[in-house]
Amino acid sequence: MDEIERQSEERGWATAKTLAEALPFIQIYDRETVVIKYGGHAMGETAVAKQFAADVVLLKLMGVNPVVVHGGGPQISAMLDKAGVKSNFVDGLRVTDRDTMAVAEMVLSGAVNKEIAHWISVAGKEADVRGIGLSGKDAGLLTVEKTTRTKRDPDSLIEHEVDLGFVGEPTKVDPKLIAGLIASETDDWVPVIAPIGVAEDGQTYNVNADTVAGAVAGSLHAKRMLLLTDVKGVMDRNGDIIRQMTLSEAQALIDDGTASGGMIPKLQTAMAAVQAGVEAVVILDGRRPHAMLVELFTEYGAGTLVKA
Repeated sequence: MDEIERQSEERGWATAKTLAEALPFIQIYDRETVVIKYGGHAMGETAVAKQFAADVVLLKLMGVNPVVVHGGGPQISAMLDKAGVKSNFVDGLRVTDRDTMAVAEMVLSGAVNKEIAHWISVAGKEADVRGIGLSGKDAGLLTVEKTTRTKRDPDSLIEHEVDLGFVGEPTKVDPKLIAGLIASETDDWVPVIAPIGVAEDGQTYNVNADTVAGAVAGSLHAKRMLLLTDVKGVMDRNGDIIRQMTLSEAQALIDDGTASGGMIPKLQTAMAAVQAGVEAVVILDGRRPHAMLVELFTEYGAGTLVKA
């Protein structure tokens, strides 16, 4: 046996050992729903998107019911730049006028949504696992209301309302379509949801993808919600990752300033999802290959778990 064959055999034994060690965790998630928030700049990289899709297919084949909710902020910004439209933001939310809304829906429900669904179908071709692209407008999935925000004037300290345009907040999720797809006994569907919703008056709104993921996960009583982001997880004051925390501990991190910037809305989303019926939410680094598999199928996981 030459060196190449020996190394190949060793890798085979290592793979078998890893699979055997994962058995207890595979059983925990058998036929359970896991909602995955997928977003960030990595979405635009084909190799990363293909790897993500392959991991989603693997989850499906291991008995998990994955549901993907995606963002697309960088892609929207790129399209608006091409069109010469300037974006304004208030507290991290894009001010969305009518023209911006049309571009946002085209990018989110069109290009981004269909690309993710396509890569899942490609990765799952041999086992006939298929991604199916949807938005909150399909089958009355996501009902929203116009978002209201107030901002305090630094000089007068008077609060005034800020009009964000066509930006919405979920008020109701009808999970019937999603539940039907993932419960199919004849087909392996992976729903991929764009964060677009409709108000009672029929107006279309852009919705924060984290918020949509939390609302969808709550409506499905998901076993887990995975918030894929660009940090390892929630850090303590020493810069060390916190592996697990309760809702009260998460709120304390916000109150004492340990959690700051973009981590605050992610913790708030995680807390809201748990309160809505999700067993636990994990904030983890979606840039690392196979992060979802490490989180679900190994003892220590890959991020910060938030639970009741």
